[in-house]
Amino acid sequence: MNKELEHRFVTELENNQNIVHKICTLYTNDKSSHNDLFQEITIQLWKAYPKFRGDAKFSTWMYRVALNTAITLYRKSKKRIQTQDYDSVIYKIKTDDYDDTEEQQLKLMYDAVKQLGDIDKALVFLYLEDKNYSEISETLGITEVNARVKMNRVKNKLRTILNP
Repeated sequence: MNKELEHRFVTELENNQNIVHKICTLYTNDKSSHNDLFQEITIQLWKAYPKFRGDAKFSTWMYRVALNTAITLYRKSKKRIQTQDYDSVIYKIKTDDYDDTEEQQLKLMYDAVKQLGDIDKALVFLYLEDKNYSEISETLGITEVNARVKMNRVKNKLRTILNP
């Protein structure tokens, strides 16, 4: 590939990499897996980039490729034994003036979202990214009405998970 194409890709990826990191956080449980998934998504984006026509915004196209990659790898990983990252088990010293309430609430929400199915996770992620239902439906390849119905069902599932 030519240098101009490579430069455009790197620039777009750098400007939108938070999208990939958020998807990695949803579909992984530890830093190593997060980094592996980030790398795999980046590879898939690079492979697909020459075919990117610009019909949609780069970020929308990136969501679709990243989510499809994450879902594919997530389904494959379900067949393997799950392990827990050592860093998440060791004790950490907290200072008295540090309030981790918001961090704990965010962790509870991520844990609840991780219990959802693949498409539901993607739907929640896009919703939390303030995407409108038109963008969500385009990214997931479903109708706008279907996206709204699914989102209402997912909200109810999350309520049930968070408030048993």
